[in-house]
Amino acid sequence: MLRGFAEGIHADVRAVRAATLLPWNNGPIEGQINRFEMITRQMYGRANFDLLRARVLHAA
Repeated sequence: MLRGFAEGIHADVRAVRAATLLPWNNGPIEGQINRFEMITRQMYGRANFDLLRARVLHAA
C-alpha cells in the first residue's frame, strides 16, 4: 500500500514539486464544487431532513 503511494508520487514528481513549491492552490474551487454537490444531493432527495434542517439553521 505504501509502495503504491510512493510509486504514484514518483510517477508524477513534477506535479508534486509544483504543489509544494508554488503559492497557488485550488481550495476555493474545491469549496464551490463541494457546495454544488451538496445542493445537488438535496435536490435529488439523497439528503435527509436533519441535514436540510441543520443547513437552514446555520444559514441564519
